[in-house]
Amino acid sequence: MPAKNNAQIVDNTAPPAPCGAAPSARQLAWHRLETYGFVHFTVNTFTGKEWGYGDEAPALFNPTEFDAGQIAETAAAGGLAGLILTCKHHDGFCLWPSRYTGHSVKHSPWRNGRGDVVREISDACRNRGLKFGVYLSPWDRNHPEYGRPAYLAYYQNQLRELLTEYGELFEVWFDGANGGDGYYGGARERRAIDHLTYYRWPEIVALVRELQPQACIFGEAGADIRWVGNEMGHAGDPCWHTIDGSRRQRNLLGWRYLEQGEWRGNIWQPAECDVSIRPGWFYHAAEDERVRTPHNLLALYFHSVGRGAALNLNLPPDRRGLIHARDAAALREFRRLLDAIFARDLARAARVEADNTRGNHPAFQAAHAADGRADTYWCADDHVRQANLTLVFPRPVEFNAISLREYLPLGQRIAGFAVSAGARGGWRELAAGLSIGHRRLLAGETIRADRLRVELRGDDACPALAEIAVFKGADLPWR
Repeated sequence: MPAKNNAQIVDNTAPPAPCGAAPSARQLAWHRLETYGFVHFTVNTFTGKEWGYGDEAPALFNPTEFDAGQIAETAAAGGLAGLILTCKHHDGFCLWPSRYTGHSVKHSPWRNGRGDVVREISDACRNRGLKFGVYLSPWDRNHPEYGRPAYLAYYQNQLRELLTEYGELFEVWFDGANGGDGYYGGARERRAIDHLTYYRWPEIVALVRELQPQACIFGEAGADIRWVGNEMGHAGDPCWHTIDGSRRQRNLLGWRYLEQGEWRGNIWQPAECDVSIRPGWFYHAAEDERVRTPHNLLALYFHSVGRGAALNLNLPPDRRGLIHARDAAALREFRRLLDAIFARDLARAARVEADNTRGNHPAFQAAHAADGRADTYWCADDHVRQANLTLVFPRPVEFNAISLREYLPLGQRIAGFAVSAGARGGWRELAAGLSIGHRRLLAGETIRADRLRVELRGDDACPALAEIAVFKGADLPWR
């Protein structure tokens, strides 16, 4: 009688099992957005401050030409997928008529005290096909009970207002600035808190999950998205989508760690790069000559989205309540440059060859890596840890930008890659690195080749790739 074979039978005609941490459905939707915007707007716009002290009179807030449609249209023209509004910054002034405080727009002269910035921005976003998100600062330098238990009920009540009265949200943003000097109802003192325990984050996370289950949380414990560790608009290289949850619990996430994440971390928490189009987060007329150039914005895109992160670009309205013409022009030209680069994918005309295809099954064939679809992918057999994909062009092509994407529902599987161009029988390596993740953009000098080879390495899983795209850009960031 033959001996039983106890070895696990592997079905290479079925999709591979996800490897390591994998994204939730809401995180996958967030990854696809890639670029969206911040809107920093409050009494600071009228005082010239970046952080209000909390004693600013509501009467200061009086934008003379506020136009939420112009703000949303500017974002849409720049290709942003959504906007996150600073509904309450550290000064405690609320841009909506909260039922829980008088320190809000209902006591300002704007709209005769009957205005609601949150309502107008959220409506304008949806009218133009943009997502909408909210920022609610945990620190409140105005509230008399900040730092004490009574403030926590106030904060959750305000959060509930924003989560239930302004439609579906794509992101809820909790700032990391917590405690310090403030007005605090006239006390004018310094109050310190433990930001990991004071706010009762599990309750806040549960509230968001209950009322806005599709919204990603940016911030502290339980967050879907991590801060990238800087406010300069760039991710690290590599930039893994995962981190170590125990490090998060022990508050051991330094800025370098946040920039890069950790290969095979046990929590899927990808990076967001928040940066302003101006030196400050709020509008200051003195910075009108210091708006980022379109080429600088293009470089930020390649160093954020191009390293797998998201780009959250701040557009601060001026004292009229409009995005300044300089900011709007820079954003429009940035989008024109970007669209010109990615106008035509040269890989769509190429034949794609692989040295291994999972089960030789049509569902995983190499052509799926260059078919322009996000829901198809090439994959290797389970036992394969290194594999090559090669684009063979019908005739030599010129290109200077390459886009690679993993198929993220299976987790981040690729631990290293190299890209080489082939011509006249030889190969020239163009780039090499570690992380790919949601997207990896490579750019440089114009190359002429008839083949392009992508070498992929998976340390503990077979590699899977959703996209190889090739472009000839007229104007790249570092040329």
